[in-house]
Amino acid sequence: MASPERCPLCRQTFFCGRGHVYSRKHQRQLKMALERLLPQVEAARKAIRAAQVERFVPEHERRCWCLCCGCEVRKHLSHGNVTVLHGGLLEHLASPEHKKATNRFWWENKPESQMKEKFLISPKDYARFKKAMIKGLNSYEEKEDKVIKEMAAQIREVEQSRQEVVHSALEPQAVPDQEEGSSASGSWNGTNSQVASVSQQPLYLDLPPAPELDWMGTGQPLTFIGHQDIPGVGNIHSGATPPWMVHEEHSCGNQQIGPSYEEFLKEKEKQKLKKLPAGRVGANFDHSSSTSAGWLPSFGRVWNNGRRWQSRDQFKTEAAATNSHNGRKRKKAGLLINQ
Repeated sequence: MASPERCPLCRQTFFCGRGHVYSRKHQRQLKMALERLLPQVEAARKAIRAAQVERFVPEHERRCWCLCCGCEVRKHLSHGNVTVLHGGLLEHLASPEHKKATNRFWWENKPESQMKEKFLISPKDYARFKKAMIKGLNSYEEKEDKVIKEMAAQIREVEQSRQEVVHSALEPQAVPDQEEGSSASGSWNGTNSQVASVSQQPLYLDLPPAPELDWMGTGQPLTFIGHQDIPGVGNIHSGATPPWMVHEEHSCGNQQIGPSYEEFLKEKEKQKLKKLPAGRVGANFDHSSSTSAGWLPSFGRVWNNGRRWQSRDQFKTEAAATNSHNGRKRKKAGLLINQ
């Protein structure tokens, strides 16, 4: 009997030696494992001709499992804020360590020999990928520089428009005429001093001053007639009692607020009945109606405890006994008539 060995693909221990790798189960598990890795390798091969360079995001730190080497490998190649897609996987597939591990894996597990070249990258192809990666990095830097220049132009435009707004707000509103002579120069200096003082204060619209009403002028005098206090009506500013402290005579201290306890119980019962099905037996029964004592059924033992078939059998037994008793009475009556 062969010594026990552990198969990592089938995840079981076998005792048939090297014959296990030729079994159907092992070949099926091996094919499924290679098919899971093959799409990632094919996507990395497409990046040899045109390397894709993107801005780094946390998703670029993903790793993939190399079935031949039995270890995790970086899928992308990142440096700083730049990521080269599929760069880490291509670097691993082109390494001599991966080539040795692939040869050993094919010797131990006996997969199809045609698939071996699909999981290897030649040094020539890796050199082409390096050239494509350099071109991709250069084009990425050009795009970034273009974006930075556009952002700088936008910032300059915004700053220029802001300076224009501030400049227009600080300019004098009125310019004196040259025909005013020497008096205009003095007023111009005064205007400049006022503009300088206004520039240090918040800006307001130049509205015409509101006319001041001269109540104490020489016109018709006004007579003060005093405060017109209405008895019983007032506010707290005139010395009246606040409304929350006024005692209302018509209000009753024992007046109940809200429904009574009996009404609450009735409403609670109504809410319980609403949850029951509307088509149930007795849903529309009027409990307030008056009924006599003869409305209950007198057959079938409807109101007895127990199963229905028991009351049915009991009713049939009693009915049969009643019928036999009536039959005997009829026979006796017939005999007496014949005699």
